[in-house]
Amino acid sequence: MIVRAGLLYDGTLEPPRQNVDIVIEKGRVAELRAAGGACDLEATSVTPGLVNAHAHLEGSGEPDLMGMIKATTPNQRLLRAVENARKSVKAGVTTIRDVGSSNHIAADVRDAIEEGRVPGPRMRASGAVLCMTGGHGWPIGRAVDSPWDARKAVREQMWEGADCIKLIATGGVLTKGAVPGNAQLTPDELSAAIEEAHRHGLRVAAHAIGTEGIKNALRAGIDSIEHGSLLDDEAIDLLKSRNVYLVPTLCAPTCILANIERGEQPKFVVDKARSVNEAMLANIRRAYDGGVRIAGGSDAGTPYNYHENYALEVELMWSLLGMTAQQALHAATNVAAELIGLHKGILAIGEPADLLLLRGDAGADVRALREPQLVLKNGLIQ
Repeated sequence: MIVRAGLLYDGTLEPPRQNVDIVIEKGRVAELRAAGGACDLEATSVTPGLVNAHAHLEGSGEPDLMGMIKATTPNQRLLRAVENARKSVKAGVTTIRDVGSSNHIAADVRDAIEEGRVPGPRMRASGAVLCMTGGHGWPIGRAVDSPWDARKAVREQMWEGADCIKLIATGGVLTKGAVPGNAQLTPDELSAAIEEAHRHGLRVAAHAIGTEGIKNALRAGIDSIEHGSLLDDEAIDLLKSRNVYLVPTLCAPTCILANIERGEQPKFVVDKARSVNEAMLANIRRAYDGGVRIAGGSDAGTPYNYHENYALEVELMWSLLGMTAQQALHAATNVAAELIGLHKGILAIGEPADLLLLRGDAGADVRALREPQLVLKNGLIQ
């Protein structure tokens, strides 16, 4: 297949190339050359497929995610996860990392996608989140009560098919009674879980909103901080010195606060989102300006935060953090892909032929990502 791009954004920060033919063979980019002759597909601009480094496939944007999990069966949630995987890839997300699911649903969906039985992005799946007893995320969690128990919990997730690990370092917005600013798993528990995961080659993400918990996770050797709302200057220095990714999930509070008037969300969710939102925006902007690596991830599945709307996260990195359109695209392709570790998230020879064909110039206006003309994953139209 030959795809002709009026403008080619390769996922890096290099200037776009004009009038390029992308030659695809056996699902990979075989050649990038000057446009000429016949082609199979063409578009105003072409980018790599988007990479969502933070999602929960069994959630569909319900106003009360934790309530939905408690009120539904695992089979019902599995069906929703399959549907959300299809919606994701149709919207241009060709790689996704599920960072918390019940009943090893995410791993089962990942395997079904790899086997070609259902459509969806290529995936990483963390399995159950590892949380303190009664802590944030407990409906999709495995309670941890000591460093040795943390090691055992990591081994259990691996046994059940996880290929990454998610730790809950602080309270959160969606769990009743979990105060976002409070540290939850202890430094010793975090260190033990991270050491065990790294010993087996698994990367580890930390849900971390509060300042103390963020720094606990960073000192313990975490690979990525998810949310990071209340980080301080010391945390920014740790993020940079330890080369840790920050996944700000800007969509999560934005979508909660944009839908308050519907009156469908639990009051505690709205109150907590309000309490951290203003500080979050200032702190994440400061981290980005300070040189912290920002990876795209939307927390899709949380209230009104739909899997088919990942383009909004790219727009928010542009409008709220001050990134250029190309920098936001870079964060949602190359940087997020580096974090997940399945491929490079760029269009280069030998890389997977994951392409978005767009009607507009994504480097000039990220809103061109909202409705792709076509999505290719491994060279196949989705």
